[in-house]
Amino acid sequence: MQESGSKNISGGSNNSPGGSKKPLEHKKNVSAIVIVAALGYFVDIYDLILFSIVRISSLKSLGVTGDALLSDGVMLLNMQMAGMLIGGILWGILGDKRGRISVLFGSIIMYSVANILNGFVMDVQQYAVLRVIAGIGLAGELGAGITLVSEVMSKESRGYGTTIVASVGILGAVVAAFVADIFDWRTAYFVGGGLGLLLLFLRIGVYESGMFKNIKKDEIGRGQFQHLFTNWLRFKKYVKCILIGAPLWFVVGVLITFSDAFAKALGVEGIAPAKSVMFTYIGLAFGDLLSGYLSQYFKSRKKIIFAFILATNILIVIYLFFNHFGSFYFYTICLLLGVSCGYWAVFVTNASEQFGTNLRATVTTTVPNFVRGAVVPLTLLFQYLKGPTGIIYSAAIVAGIALLLAYISASKLEETYGKDLDYIEMI
Repeated sequence: MQESGSKNISGGSNNSPGGSKKPLEHKKNVSAIVIVAALGYFVDIYDLILFSIVRISSLKSLGVTGDALLSDGVMLLNMQMAGMLIGGILWGILGDKRGRISVLFGSIIMYSVANILNGFVMDVQQYAVLRVIAGIGLAGELGAGITLVSEVMSKESRGYGTTIVASVGILGAVVAAFVADIFDWRTAYFVGGGLGLLLLFLRIGVYESGMFKNIKKDEIGRGQFQHLFTNWLRFKKYVKCILIGAPLWFVVGVLITFSDAFAKALGVEGIAPAKSVMFTYIGLAFGDLLSGYLSQYFKSRKKIIFAFILATNILIVIYLFFNHFGSFYFYTICLLLGVSCGYWAVFVTNASEQFGTNLRATVTTTVPNFVRGAVVPLTLLFQYLKGPTGIIYSAAIVAGIALLLAYISASKLEETYGKDLDYIEMI
């Protein structure tokens, strides 16, 4: 049964990329799509995390010293984030207007070329321009990949496909840490760009989603971002899809990024943020596999998201108030936090399943990028409260707000496991 404000569409099999392919050909195409989407997200995360890892070494190489290391680093990070917010909207709209495949490969080309050019920068200004371009490219891959996988797989098994995409992708952060540790920062960028360009060869034999093809010639509102805000019920659903991911990026953007500062406040010595990031992303990979499997096993996205938010809540309390037993214990908590925050796969899949085919790519691409962008206000609030309350209690207050909003949002969202996605939003 479809919700009000939507209608079913037809024109071929719901799960067939073209509506008329033979079963074996369809199966091969689905496998190719999952592989391309997973490897594309792998390189996406590689580049996203690589900048944070090589930020200091690359800036020093460009002649930046002293306090400018922090100020220029923050500026570059903000430029990348601005690019991702712009790209999230741009690629999402294009995904619903032009197709999922075009966005999937367009974004891969953009961030791969930007990656390679990052290895040639000679000053901070060039670096800033390329971080914006890279951010725009990075914003499109996950949303297009998850949308495509959700539409070409059966409603009973699509959760497995999106789980593979997210889990393989997260491992890009681990590889980025190893590559940056072994090679010069410029070489690390070249590696990322080269991997992205190699993915383009896998495009051969990959077909567009049949659901998108069925509506492509219809006179309906496809990719009209503004229509997410013109209907109150649709707008509330969209905001709730964003808010359930806020705790995840608070953990990564605040607790893990500034793990050395938290360790100092807790009396723990020898904590390196790069190592905290590595352990957290290893945990995220396991968490994505676990949450995806559990959502399929229990036939529920909603229950698993809620359970993982609860686990994240418990581990944030342990991280902030029961985490003074040495570096091994500290990194173990980082690893476990990564596992608890590993509902990213289910979170993005849930967003994709909440909306009709004509707005699906727009939603699936913008939601994760707006969640990433939520780190900015969360970080600003954290810094504002840090003065009067101290770093520990400031983080606890901000975490409490993010978790409360996530709990409320998760409880109000529709259960989408097994939902028929072959419908459009009436706008």
